[in-house]
Amino acid sequence: MDTTEVDAVLDWLLNQYGTSLSDRRPIRVWGRSGVERLRLRNGATVVFKYAEGPFADEHIALGIAQEAGLPVPRRLAVVRRPGLLGMFMDDLGPALREATDDDGARLAAAVHRVTATGSLPVLDARRLAGMPRSIAACLRRIGGSTGLEAAHALDKVAADRAAGTDLPPFGLCHSEWHPTSVHHGESGVHLLDFARAFRGPGLLDLASWHGTVTAPDPQRLTELLEAYIAAGGPETARARRGSLPAARWALGWHRVWAADWFTHQLTIGWADGAEETWTAAITRHLTDAADLLNA
Repeated sequence: MDTTEVDAVLDWLLNQYGTSLSDRRPIRVWGRSGVERLRLRNGATVVFKYAEGPFADEHIALGIAQEAGLPVPRRLAVVRRPGLLGMFMDDLGPALREATDDDGARLAAAVHRVTATGSLPVLDARRLAGMPRSIAACLRRIGGSTGLEAAHALDKVAADRAAGTDLPPFGLCHSEWHPTSVHHGESGVHLLDFARAFRGPGLLDLASWHGTVTAPDPQRLTELLEAYIAAGGPETARARRGSLPAARWALGWHRVWAADWFTHQLTIGWADGAEETWTAAITRHLTDAADLLNA
């Protein structure tokens, strides 16, 4: 990321907010985005978040979430330049505790009830079913062969397995729903990191809660689904989809969705020398998905 451009965005935000900078400290910085805590000349602090590429429209998702009454940080100032987003947001301070599975279930139910999602992308059955073929095409272009067999197997059953995508919950999806997306602080509970939000099947959010580093665990997700329903999520969250139990369907398609995201990053040149590592991750996700979706 061009730090000169980030600094220019920061200067613009300071001017828009009518203040100047006293201190600037990183909270967490990734290759394509970052979060910093700024101390201003008047002694106040704000959070400065910046992001490029596919992450650069988070301000839109935050606006939709705020309009719907979800507890998200306030945007204090925003600038969107071609390919780069900068925002000042409320400083929520340190987290007081980690989010639990019950927190994840309860708050996900509130997120998925939001159906007025404006210009956010929609992930429907047709788009979901098209992912294995798109992934296979990308792997062929970059000369990656290890995941092709699983991608082709998934493509053969994708249309059938995508059945039920539009069953409730189908609404606002966070897309990176993890315990770190829930902040318990002195000012209450807030939801973070809506950079890749979309409208689609909420079961993918629930499938993402426990991450993708460990092996998929349908029983653990089934327990989360039941907690989700008990917290106000729709009863259809436990319904079979694509002839599969809800947990296997959700975990399988979430792995496909994750593989699709990695392949997209490869196509836009974001691997930065880690192509083999990312291709291995794609293969692992596709292999898991093929098993879960009975491909």
